[in-house]
Amino acid sequence: MDPAGERLRKIIHIDMDAFFASVEQRDNPELRGKPLAVGYGRERGVVAAASYEARQFGVRSALPSVTALRKCPELIFTAPRFDVYKAVSLQIRAIFARFTPLIEPLSLDEAYLDVTDFLQGGDTATETAQAIRAMIREETRLTASAGVSYNKFLAKLASGQNKPDGLCVITPKQGPGFVENLPVARFHGVGPATAEKMRRLGVVTGGDLKSCALEYLQENFGKAGGFYYAIARGVDERPVRPDRERKSLGAERTFLQDLFTFEQAVTALQPLVDRIWPPYENMRLRGRTVTLKVKFADFRQITRSHSDNAPLSGRPEFERRALALLAPIFPARRGVRLLGLTLSGFNREACPNEGQMSFQLDGMDGS
Repeated sequence: MDPAGERLRKIIHIDMDAFFASVEQRDNPELRGKPLAVGYGRERGVVAAASYEARQFGVRSALPSVTALRKCPELIFTAPRFDVYKAVSLQIRAIFARFTPLIEPLSLDEAYLDVTDFLQGGDTATETAQAIRAMIREETRLTASAGVSYNKFLAKLASGQNKPDGLCVITPKQGPGFVENLPVARFHGVGPATAEKMRRLGVVTGGDLKSCALEYLQENFGKAGGFYYAIARGVDERPVRPDRERKSLGAERTFLQDLFTFEQAVTALQPLVDRIWPPYENMRLRGRTVTLKVKFADFRQITRSHSDNAPLSGRPEFERRALALLAPIFPARRGVRLLGLTLSGFNREACPNEGQMSFQLDGMDGS
């Protein structure tokens, strides 16, 4: 119970360690112990994931491949295998389900678990987290880090404290002080742009944030101001939501050479359709909105969308709608360096979803 007499939740946040890269090192012994990037080591390629050996050189996900190679000339690139990562992710979620039905996936490699009412035999949440990590190691030969606390915000912070293969517990007594001493840039929910805005306002640590009045935060950050005010005090009332619905399903592709003709773009769009349609069908989603994203050689970006009252009748209609959005872009005065395609506006039939899912196909031109 907390000081106000309210029952506290027991939340675990599990975060796999360098998930994509660790799967590749597990499956290929020659990659173990070496700096590895999942992605494409070509011009315009982007790092999707980096092993801990690569991170020592400053290689991180979303880093351009050419920059990553400058930081680490010995870096090894391997192509992503999303089907394998998805299969391992489902294996891990099956382990979670042995402990609680309240599982909220954030991505393929991390999830919140509420074990408040599902502790077995009087075990603590900490012991449950240890058991989950042990099962993951035994059944997948991968490591996971865990954070345990009384709310989602603190559990998420805790899971990153002792990576890799670590465990951190933040108790109700420790929560407010723990938050005060951390940089706000490390807070989940505070992105780089918001962190920079806070810095300009003199807010660098959780302690600085706590000193701000609610009205001041709402004036500067709108509705998010209330959230920032609460987390600065170690308060987060958000429940673990196992039934969170998927909002969109998309993929995008950066090209090694700019596209200048409609015919080139039609060919380039096909792998995006190939990536989106199988999970769309498998999850029995029914989408009404198709969105096209185009980034030109000068980095100017546009989006075009079309929504219908009825969901897509099948893949041919999806392709027709995508091409109808693509056609007016050409002839293009500037080359196209990136295309993205997204399905949204879902009417869910009978499957649990996980918010947004997107696939990066950077630098895959000709591969």
